[in-house]
Amino acid sequence: MAHFIDARATLVNDALDGLIAASGGRLARLDGDPGIRVVLRAELNSSKVAVVSGGGSGHEPAHAGFVGPGMLSAAVCGDVFASPSVDAVLAGILAVTGPAGCLLVVKNYAGDRLNFGLAAERARALGHRVETVIVSDDIALPDAKQPRGVAGTLFVHKVAGHAAEAGVPLEDVAALARRAAEAAKSLGIAVSTCTIPGSPRSERLEEGQAELGLGIHGEPGVERIALPPAGELALMMAERLSGTVTGDRLALLVNNLGSTSALEMQILTRAVLATDLGKRVRLLIGPAPLMTALDMHGASLSVLPLDDALEAALVAPVPLPAWPGAVRIVPPTLHPIPEGLAGETFTPSQDPVTSARIAAVARALIAAEAKLNALDAKVGDGDAGTTFAGAARAVLADLEGLPQADPAALCRALAERIGRAVGGSSGVLGSIFFAAAAAAFADGAAWPDALALGVARVQGYGGAKQGDRTLLDALIPAVDAVKGGDLSAAAQAAHAGAEATAGMDRAGAGRSSYLASGDLAGVQDPGAAGVAEAFAALASV
Repeated sequence: MAHFIDARATLVNDALDGLIAASGGRLARLDGDPGIRVVLRAELNSSKVAVVSGGGSGHEPAHAGFVGPGMLSAAVCGDVFASPSVDAVLAGILAVTGPAGCLLVVKNYAGDRLNFGLAAERARALGHRVETVIVSDDIALPDAKQPRGVAGTLFVHKVAGHAAEAGVPLEDVAALARRAAEAAKSLGIAVSTCTIPGSPRSERLEEGQAELGLGIHGEPGVERIALPPAGELALMMAERLSGTVTGDRLALLVNNLGSTSALEMQILTRAVLATDLGKRVRLLIGPAPLMTALDMHGASLSVLPLDDALEAALVAPVPLPAWPGAVRIVPPTLHPIPEGLAGETFTPSQDPVTSARIAAVARALIAAEAKLNALDAKVGDGDAGTTFAGAARAVLADLEGLPQADPAALCRALAERIGRAVGGSSGVLGSIFFAAAAAAFADGAAWPDALALGVARVQGYGGAKQGDRTLLDALIPAVDAVKGGDLSAAAQAAHAGAEATAGMDRAGAGRSSYLASGDLAGVQDPGAAGVAEAFAALASV
C-alpha cells in the first residue's frame, strides 16, 4: 500500500519535524541522537510538576500532539507501535523535570511499563522526584490480568496536566491521575486493521465483519461480529461499558481510530448518547481522532465517572489544536422551518394511465440503484443510483397525493418533490426540468413541447449540451422521439443515446469532465443510463 513517506527508517523523525514546524513555535524537540525522540514545550516552567507520557508512534495526535500548557510537558515517541527506549524516556524526564518533580503516565503494555519504569528508577537515582501512574482502561478482554491502556489515557493526561498547571504538588497530581486512571474504561470497534507505513496491508476481517475490542496496535479483539447498524452497535458497546462505571455523571470520549469518516463518527456519537449509558453523560469529548491506530477504520468509546475535581480538569480549556475540548450535554435546539418554504398546496386527482407511468418509472429507478451506482463509481462519486432512487421513492410515497389529472400542477408538484428529496445538481436540474414543463403546460403546450422546454431550461442553466457525456445525451433524443407520439421509439432513442456515451472519450460537463479519457473508456454515463431506464419503463406501460 502506498504511503506519503520518504523512508520507513526515518518516518517518525520526519513526522515529528513536521509537527514542530507546524506548531508556530509552541513545541521543540531534543537534538543530538536520532533514536531519542522527545517533543517538549518550547517554554518550560520548572517550578511546576512535569507530566511526561509517550509510547509507540502511530497513535497521533497522541502523544506529541498533547504537549502544551494544561496537558503534557513532554512526549517520548518510539518507533511505530514500539515503546521508546529507556534512554529516550530518561532524556525526556531530565529535559523537563525541576524541583517540583515529574509524573509519568504510562499505558499498560509490557514494553512501556518496563522502559518507563526503568527510566523512572534511573531518574530517582539521579535525585529527581518521579511518580508513575499506569493506565489499563480497556475492558475488551474481561479476564485479562493486564488490561491494555488505550484512549482512556487521555483523561489522565488532561487531569494530571490541569493539576500540574495549577501548581499542585507532585503527590496530589499523582493521586488525582491515579483516580482517573482507575476509573476510566474504554472499548473499541473496527472494521479493518491498520497498515504500517512502508508495509503491505494485511486484512483478517471479511466484508461486513467487525472486531470488537480490537487493540490500538491491531491486536485481535474479544470477538468478531457481523457489523450491525450504528444504533445497535452503540447499544452493544454501551451495555458492556455501563456495568464498569457507576454514577449518573460521566464524561464520554468518542475517539476515531484513524480513518473513520466524520459522518460515521457523528452518527455513532448520536447513537451512543441515545443509550441508557449516554443519558448518564454530562461531558462529551470528541468525536475526534485522539488516540489512533494509523489508518484503522474504527472507533472507541471511553467513559470516566466525574467528581468536581475531575470535571473541572476536563472542562478547562487548553491551547492545543489536537484537543477538541469537553462540552456539556444539553438538549438540542430545534427551530421550525421558515414558512416561506411551505410551497404550493396541491389538490390530489387521479388518472390511471399517469399513475401507472409514474409508478413504473419510479420502480425502475429504484431497481436500477445498484447498477447506476456501479457506473457512477467508475466516473464519479458512486451515488447516481441512490440519487435517482431517492427521487423515485419520494414521488412514489406521495403518488396518491399528486394532482395526476392536471399536467401543469403535476409537473409543479414533481419539481417540488424532487427538489426537496434530492440534493446536489441532480435535484435542482430535475426541479428545473419539471418547473419549465409546468410553465409550458400553463401556456397551453402539449406534452412533447412541455418536455422540450424542460430540456432547453436544463441546458441553459446546467451549461451542458448533447455530446457532453451527460444525461442530456439520452434525454434530448428521447424527447425528440416523443414528438412522434411513440414511447417505444423514445425508449430506443434514450437507450442508444446512453450507449453512445460509452464511446465518448471526453466529457464537457459534470464530474466526468475532470477525468482523463482512459477513465471514461467503455463506461456509460450514469445519468444517461438512468434516463434510459426511465423511458424504458414509460414505454412498458
